[in-house]
Amino acid sequence: MSENVPNAAISTRQVELAVSRLECLSTLPCIAAQYIPKLTKTQFQPSTISDIVESDPALTICILNLISSRGVSMPDRRFSISNAMDKLPANEVRDAVFSLKVTPVSDNAEQTPDRKGLLKHSLAAACYAKAIADFASPQMDGQLAYFAGLLHDIGKSALIETMPRSFYRISEQARTEKASCRTIEHKHIGIEHTLIGKRLAEKWQLPDLITLSIWLHHSMTETILREMPETRIAAVVQLADSLARQSAIGSSGSFDFPEPAETLAAEFGIDTEQLKQIHQKVRDEINKKITLLGLDSQDAMQKYFEATQAATVQFSKRDFELSGEIRKLQSASGHFNFVRDFLLSVKAGASAIDIADNFATRWQKFYQTGKVCLYLLPPAGSQTLEAVIVGGLSQSEVVLLNTPADSPVIPKNIAGDFAIINANDSLTWLLEQLDTDFDASRTKLAPLLFGTKTIGVIAFELNYPSDLSLFEEQFKTSAKIAGIVLAAAIDRRKEMNFSERFAKIVNTMVQEKQVLPEQMEKHDEPEEFHLGYSLNALAELAAGAAHELNNPLAVISGRAQLLAEAEQNQSKKQILQQIQDNANEASEIIEDLMSFAEPPQPRPSGTSVSQIIEEALQLAGRKTKTETINSEVAEAENVKNVFIDSAQIVSAIANIICNAIESYGQISGAVKITAQPDESEDFVKLAIEDHGCGMNSETLKKATQPFFSAKPAGRKRGMGLAYAARLIQLNKGSLSIASELGKGTTVSIHLPCK
Repeated sequence: MSENVPNAAISTRQVELAVSRLECLSTLPCIAAQYIPKLTKTQFQPSTISDIVESDPALTICILNLISSRGVSMPDRRFSISNAMDKLPANEVRDAVFSLKVTPVSDNAEQTPDRKGLLKHSLAAACYAKAIADFASPQMDGQLAYFAGLLHDIGKSALIETMPRSFYRISEQARTEKASCRTIEHKHIGIEHTLIGKRLAEKWQLPDLITLSIWLHHSMTETILREMPETRIAAVVQLADSLARQSAIGSSGSFDFPEPAETLAAEFGIDTEQLKQIHQKVRDEINKKITLLGLDSQDAMQKYFEATQAATVQFSKRDFELSGEIRKLQSASGHFNFVRDFLLSVKAGASAIDIADNFATRWQKFYQTGKVCLYLLPPAGSQTLEAVIVGGLSQSEVVLLNTPADSPVIPKNIAGDFAIINANDSLTWLLEQLDTDFDASRTKLAPLLFGTKTIGVIAFELNYPSDLSLFEEQFKTSAKIAGIVLAAAIDRRKEMNFSERFAKIVNTMVQEKQVLPEQMEKHDEPEEFHLGYSLNALAELAAGAAHELNNPLAVISGRAQLLAEAEQNQSKKQILQQIQDNANEASEIIEDLMSFAEPPQPRPSGTSVSQIIEEALQLAGRKTKTETINSEVAEAENVKNVFIDSAQIVSAIANIICNAIESYGQISGAVKITAQPDESEDFVKLAIEDHGCGMNSETLKKATQPFFSAKPAGRKRGMGLAYAARLIQLNKGSLSIASELGKGTTVSIHLPCK
């Protein structure tokens, strides 16, 4: 914008457009020299520059704007920029302050506005405003009044930024005529600095009360105050401005005689003696802030240049370090892709040796090694082990090898702890059995660990020995992940072996129909299937299997949880979560097995049969989420009380009723329950009858086996009838089932009366 002498009025619209383009005020070199060294600290904290920010209008506006844009709340009472800065990200504070424009000032230049003088005046007004607010009313926020005083002349600062020579001439004319700066402004540019300041405050989203003070601090505040109490802070700033001018601290750019401070002070109940106390209180504080900002420094530009030069060196050094970190991150990114692709490629149900084959092939390709051999620790007592050999071009084969007779399968220095060692003589027993020639001089060994347990060993030819230190941490991470996955596969295989052995024993016992003698005498009914195998032997087997499986499952679940909590990558986190979920699912199966194998010992007492049936129907309703069960209960008159643990028998009968309800599928069918004395009169016979889907002969034979169910995949675990039979047997009763496919099922229970 062209600047002419004040006698030729400048277009008001030109001024408004020029001012509206300001994004923020600029700061002085002497101030920048104070905060730049603090910004370049590696562990920069916003609180280290809060005192400088709170003393410079440009910095204050910059941070207030950042606070507003980030949505950081400022309390209505005890307005504090320093507290709000603690809530801002340090890097954003640093970037905002660094982006602030620094405008040099020459103390000898003619026709240049006195920017330092105006800043000293603003500091004085700020300190006076806080003292007045603290003195006049405990209800007024002194800190808010301070910032209102600090920013009250930002309209003048904006004019200096956009039209410095014109503002200088306006100020000089005001000095010559001993007039107010506002009067000359209105005459030559058609707009006053108070209105300019208001518009900028609104643009920069400054607090409303501060904006009000910027706009009204030259108005007839004593009159407005009576009608608009919210303008009280503007009156405080007006009094503070008057005291600052009387104290001749800095230069406000106005040279008229300010209204006597005593007149304004009277509005706040402050007398002459109290004004003197305020003067004495703030003078030292003002001088401290002037020193803090270096406003009286004689070599400000030199210090600024030195600070910027040191910052440039510091940032160049940091840029070099970041470049190195970026290269490391790029390498880590590639390693992450290797790990991710391996984990995603592992299929559910894959055997340990298939996983080992997959991993060894990927290892050779990613790390660009020579030949690779990965072998798994053999099962206890076995003289053979499984191994994968990867030769050239990722060609792999699975082989069976003999374990060494005179040396450990796992070298001692990598058993239970990670290290990468030279093969040397450790692989002699292995290499003698392989058709592939390994170069032992450059072959390295690394353990595949699950915690402190070595699952296997990977041996690989390192083509570039000097790369070992670069990749050692990546080797360690990859090997440990492989160890975790392989351990899960091995434990899954053990669990399957237990299950298969368990099922085989159960089937053998069922086929042989090892019926208890007392049951043979009482229930010799060929058309029925009795609980004819030894539940005690079956329970003992179940308990042993459960105990064997619980510990490895707990380790798998715990380690997966720890790894998932520490993992930042969502893909890997999801895989670890799947491992944990499946381990927890297996643990629940173990709990069912333990409940079957080791239920609490019965605590029998005399109980009426009608009470047992009623409680069982209620429990079955809750389990099947059925409000009213379609049941028909018939109890003979001479039925005795039974001597059993009522809680256990109620649970058993409820399971049987649930099965009866589910046999109807989606439709609702009736469940008939009858109770009558046994022929021996020492037992009560309960019959639970349905007309649902029924069972064929093969299903009937397996009906009370643990985990058996005729339902498709996704079914429940099939413990209902097995658990019921177990509880009834513990209470010295018996259970038998008669069923015909498509016609229904009848479960007969005999319960002792004594």
